[in-house]
Amino acid sequence: PYWGERNNPDFEENISTLLAYWREKNGPVIHVKHNSTTEGSPLRPELPGNAIYNFANPIEGEPILEKNVNSAFIGTNLADYLATIGNPPLVIVGMTSDQCVNTTVRMAGNLGYESYMVSDATATFNKTDHNGKAFSADQLHEVALASIHEEFATVISTKDAQTLCT
Repeated sequence: PYWGERNNPDFEENISTLLAYWREKNGPVIHVKHNSTTEGSPLRPELPGNAIYNFANPIEGEPILEKNVNSAFIGTNLADYLATIGNPPLVIVGMTSDQCVNTTVRMAGNLGYESYMVSDATATFNKTDHNGKAFSADQLHEVALASIHEEFATVISTKDAQTLCT
C-alpha cells in the first residue's frame, strides 16, 4: 500500500510458478533483498516491510544477497557467485520493473550475461514525474520492458522462462 496502485495482479503466482519449476529442475535460484537506507522507507532492514514475502521464501541452499542500491550487482557478490556456478543465463523477476529489476537487467547486459526479464513476473507502481504528470503502473511497466528488450536482455513470459531451465 505504501507505493500505491500496482500492475500485474498475477505477479506473485507467476514467481511462485517459476520458483517451483526451477527447484524441481534443480536450477540455481538467487534471492536479492533490498535494504533501503532511505529514511521512512518500508524496506529499511529494521521494518516488517523488509521481509521476503512468503510466496518467495528461500529454501535451504538458495543464497540471499542483500543490496542497498538499485542494482543487484553493486555491493554484493553476485558476479562472483555466478562465476562459481558457470555464469548461467539469468532469468530475472521481481520488483520493480522500472527500477531495481530494470537496473539489474541493464547491468547484466552490459556485463555480458545472457539475460531474460520475465514480463509477467515483474511489476511496478503508479508514479508521478517531476512536473506532476501521472503515469500508470501499466504504462511504466510496458516502457521498462520496451527499453530492455533486445538491447540489454530478452523479454519473455513465465511460460517461456520455464523452457530455459533444463
